[in-house]
Amino acid sequence: MDQLIDLRSDTVTKPTAAMRAAMVAAEVGDDVYGDDPTVAQLERETAAVLGKEAALFVASGTMGNLVCVLAHCARGEEAIVGDEAHHYLYESGSAAAFGGIQLRPIPNHGGELEPDEVERAVRGTDIHFPRTALLCLENTHNRGGGRPLSVARTEALAAVAHRHGFPVHVDGARLFNAAVALGVPASALTRSVDSVTICFSKGLGAPVGSAVAGSRAFVERARRVRKMAGGGWRQAGVIAAPALIALREGPKRLHEDHANAKAFAAALATGGEFDADPDAFATNIIMFALPAASPIDPAALLRDWRDAGVLANHLGRGRFRAVTHLDVSRDQVVRAARIMTAAAQERRKGAVHV
Repeated sequence: MDQLIDLRSDTVTKPTAAMRAAMVAAEVGDDVYGDDPTVAQLERETAAVLGKEAALFVASGTMGNLVCVLAHCARGEEAIVGDEAHHYLYESGSAAAFGGIQLRPIPNHGGELEPDEVERAVRGTDIHFPRTALLCLENTHNRGGGRPLSVARTEALAAVAHRHGFPVHVDGARLFNAAVALGVPASALTRSVDSVTICFSKGLGAPVGSAVAGSRAFVERARRVRKMAGGGWRQAGVIAAPALIALREGPKRLHEDHANAKAFAAALATGGEFDADPDAFATNIIMFALPAASPIDPAALLRDWRDAGVLANHLGRGRFRAVTHLDVSRDQVVRAARIMTAAAQERRKGAVHV
């Protein structure tokens, strides 16, 4: 078998030679004491790119989101989230478990929230209700097929929250994909919000690490929460060094991932075995599905793909996700689509003949 074509996520990328060299050569210190110069440089550059006063290096996007929610909300308060948000579905109930914070889901419409629905979700002053303390957005939206949230929509949603006196947090794990797809600087997507999490370890290609950014006062609260969550690390410059390369260089090549995603979706659509629309995807996440009446077992199909050298994710009910990234080429994604289509054809024929 040729090398696996891994389309499960952009988290699977391997550090580049330059990143590995930077890790070896990194100048380090104790970050809990504020003595790691590489971490400090990463935080300064992250804040500048995002147009915020300060930033904080954290272990993961999930930790970043948790730190931000805990820094914004008190126990017994409530955060409004989309019903398909990563924070709501994939972060193990951390806000409730660690902060006693209730998440109130409202409908995601293809990855977006509607301002009027946010308005209706804001709690009143009745003492029976938890206080609405935060609005959480996601950009790009994972289960929305990597949909980028525009500057205008972000500002419209933030205006609702700010009018009611509570802040806005953006889960921007793939914020730079959104910025590239929309043709705007990342700071344009964060100027109307109060905090943001970004990931260095997804499309930007670093091996580990995320950051949160906001005002200096907010980041100092977040730093204390990070310590409480066990995130006060020591010579973290060894992983901040590749994250710096990711921040500086990663966004420059994200358009390649986006083009490869369209090519992959187009190849799937041509094969006729899946519902896939190349025009529906603007970034590096592709959602596709078996037809509603398909007799194919999705779990069996995943096994066929793996045996043939392709990895992807099943989201349930015959709906799949593939993600392009720096470790897969145009030829590989087109070949993967052909392999996946051929396996589906064989499965369908077999199911019909049973």
